[in-house]
Amino acid sequence: MSEIDDSSAPLIEHLAELRTRLIRSVAAFLAAMVLCFIVAEPILKFLLLPIEDTMRRLGNPNPTMIYTAPQEYFFTLIRVSVVAALMVSFPVIAHQLWRFVAPGLYKQEKSAFLPFLIASPLLFLLGASFAHYIVVPLAMQFFLGFADAASLLAALVADGVEGVSESGIGIVFQGKVNESLDISLKMIVAFGLCFQLPVLLTLMGKAGLVSAEGLGGVRKYAVVGILLVAALVTPPDVITQLILFVVVYGLYEVSIWLVRMVERQRLQRMREEGLLDEDEAL
Repeated sequence: MSEIDDSSAPLIEHLAELRTRLIRSVAAFLAAMVLCFIVAEPILKFLLLPIEDTMRRLGNPNPTMIYTAPQEYFFTLIRVSVVAALMVSFPVIAHQLWRFVAPGLYKQEKSAFLPFLIASPLLFLLGASFAHYIVVPLAMQFFLGFADAASLLAALVADGVEGVSESGIGIVFQGKVNESLDISLKMIVAFGLCFQLPVLLTLMGKAGLVSAEGLGGVRKYAVVGILLVAALVTPPDVITQLILFVVVYGLYEVSIWLVRMVERQRLQRMREEGLLDEDEAL
């Protein structure tokens, strides 16, 4: 009975430590959410900049957006606050995660894990910035430009048919703020997550779950998978799909190179420890 009590004590301590880290992480997120809600409207306008700039380029000097339900704008600001709070509070959450797992890691494991914990948010920010400044404007240009071209073509056809130009229904774009925000947020999250590919595969390489040779061998299947992902997470626009494919495939090739570096370092370390001969490989 005493042996059971002794073995349960460390488990209880770990659970108490986990609870403390979770409470601090949730508190940091809630505090960040409150602060972000105060400035949610400027953040929303920043996220809608691509569609605003596109509308101005297409001849609308005073672009406006609408909402059709009394609570719609409020909950849109809540969504903006949640996403912004996750990004703002991530350093605190990552620190709490590190404080929880670090005591159980060896010194070598700490030095291997910490760079990935730092690289992950940086790569997400890079992917989100790429989506906001490059991909979303291209998508907006495609959709709104297509509608504008279709309206111009319809007008030309109507002018060529007697009596048609005097009647008909005018079609104009009146964007809903929540639907336009959905496009921006989905793109930002999708590209941010896709940019995590080198971190994920390199960590798997360090754990011995994947190898550079194995990743290179399934390259053709990876191409098909990346094409499917590009088709699912981007609008039906060939340009944005092609951009996502090129970027993610480039990250896949970078991941193979990083995993190969990890394997070389592992081989070198094993040779230094005498586990392998100089001319011997795994």
